[in-house]
Amino acid sequence: MNISDIIDAIGSEIVARGCFIVDLTVSKDNDIVLTIESENGKIELDDCVSLSRLFETRFDREVEDYSLTVSSAGLDQPFKVFKQFAKAIGTKVEVSLKGGKKMVATLTEADEESITLRYSQKEAVEGKKKKEMVEHVDRFTMDQVNAVRPFIDFN
Repeated sequence: MNISDIIDAIGSEIVARGCFIVDLTVSKDNDIVLTIESENGKIELDDCVSLSRLFETRFDREVEDYSLTVSSAGLDQPFKVFKQFAKAIGTKVEVSLKGGKKMVATLTEADEESITLRYSQKEAVEGKKKKEMVEHVDRFTMDQVNAVRPFIDFN
């Protein structure tokens, strides 16, 4: 079983449900993991169950032995596809940059090559004794970024 066969078989149903594929892997033992996300809102359990059942109608276990896992992209998982970045515009994200810098920022723009972040950090300001919060809006190319994930605020 290969990825293009799977996408051909159920890709249109994923789109019809208002979802998109974040990741699709097929191991050498035919362990299939399909990770999806909703275009607008959240993935419901019903989305995963329905896609799993649809998959089973399209691929006969008697012909090809496989295991299937259909899940939503976890909140703690880094973004993998551009649609996740586009969906997150205007929200807070956790960003890990190459070189070790980490920050929480608002994702203000995104394209295939870069992201733009708005964030504040304490900095020395000329004429002031104490550091003050200074707001920045910076663009980072994707090769400067290690990972971006949704920010989960527990407050």
